[in-house]
Amino acid sequence: MKEQKDFKNSVERFFGRVENYIKYRPHYPKEIIDFLRKEIELDRSKVIADIGSGPGISCEHFIEYGNKVFAVEPNKHMKNGAEKIFAGSKNFISINGTAEDTTLRSKTADLIISGQAFHWFDKVKCKVEFQRILKSDGYVMLMWNLRDRKSGFMNEYEELLIEYGKDYANLYQDDVDAEEIANFFYPVINKVKTFSNFQFLNYEALEGRMLSSSYIPLKENPLYDKMIIDLKNIFEKNNKEGKVW
Repeated sequence: MKEQKDFKNSVERFFGRVENYIKYRPHYPKEIIDFLRKEIELDRSKVIADIGSGPGISCEHFIEYGNKVFAVEPNKHMKNGAEKIFAGSKNFISINGTAEDTTLRSKTADLIISGQAFHWFDKVKCKVEFQRILKSDGYVMLMWNLRDRKSGFMNEYEELLIEYGKDYANLYQDDVDAEEIANFFYPVINKVKTFSNFQFLNYEALEGRMLSSSYIPLKENPLYDKMIIDLKNIFEKNNKEGKVW
């Protein structure tokens, strides 16, 4: 049985990490838009609710495509970051809310999306909320950027995260398994689609990507200096022409 996560605490876990999150987290493949155009007849008239929208990485392609997006985010630092990025967009509407209480009107969304955030949600409560805000013919799409753990670099990087990452084993997105997702969507049959999405990182980007994670110690932590030394050693051992992926 999985340990219950602290949903209230999850709101503030990213304090001090937003800048790195915006700069170094991987974005989602643009092919998602074409996929949805074919699968659910996505067009520019569809209204999107992005739940746990963070700094807007999950909804950027929809805004670029021309959809109106309600970006629901409880973390004020993430929310402020997104508002700066999309300051000139009339299609981006920033909402202070949670997955369990979005504050959106009933039957608002043609499509609900959530990128890299579903593992934070109270699945029972948010399912009720999703059903409330979703139109009767609407859809829900959950998205993850997952690491390929087959490479030597990724194996060593994973060991570093396990060693230094506070509650990493309980928080990493891979712990949202197929059964949990199926139970959330039940009784509707869900479809899984995988896209290739590579991120090439020099050392600065690798360090920033690691520090964007909520479970990783920051500078004030006594483990920080040793962790950085270990990360540099892993990078030096595994980089090719100054980059890892």
